[in-house]
Amino acid sequence: METETTDIIYSIVDIETTGGKFNQEKITEIAIFNIKNDGSISVYHQLINPNKKIQFFVEKLTGINNVMLKDKPVFEEIADEINDFTENSIFVAHNVNFDFRVLRNEFSQIGIKFRRDLLCTIELSKNVFPTMKSYSLGKLVSNLGIKIKNRHRAEGDAKATLDLFILIKSKINQKELDKYVKKPE
Repeated sequence: METETTDIIYSIVDIETTGGKFNQEKITEIAIFNIKNDGSISVYHQLINPNKKIQFFVEKLTGINNVMLKDKPVFEEIADEINDFTENSIFVAHNVNFDFRVLRNEFSQIGIKFRRDLLCTIELSKNVFPTMKSYSLGKLVSNLGIKIKNRHRAEGDAKATLDLFILIKSKINQKELDKYVKKPE
């Protein structure tokens, strides 16, 4: 007789944006790594045409420019894919409030209510690695021996956050991890 287990899916998300005023940023790139309790991982990655000029400092930081995005889909064209890919999952990010807020705003602008439970790897890291001098993604993962390929790009940063999350999960039990899951405001 088989026993049923609840398989929790975590969606580790990183986005890049145009920069700009609070709540006026548009997404230029998104990467999502879904990981189940059994360790299986699936990936979603997409460049997005923001139909808005990318700020110069963001372009220099990420290497993403409007020319490379002109033929990419706009958010509305891929919203269902993102919604489906993250459905019934816990939304995980390094500084989850930023990534979730920007993504929720994009959904809101096309009339879709996007709600997910949230988990922040900064908060988790402060608990699991309390002696770190910095909890910025780059410095934290470097101090933990995790490599980031393609820094300041969604897929590279999301992969580093995934590796960080896996490390954190190996150091605390599920009950402790569950204490950090929050409902969105």
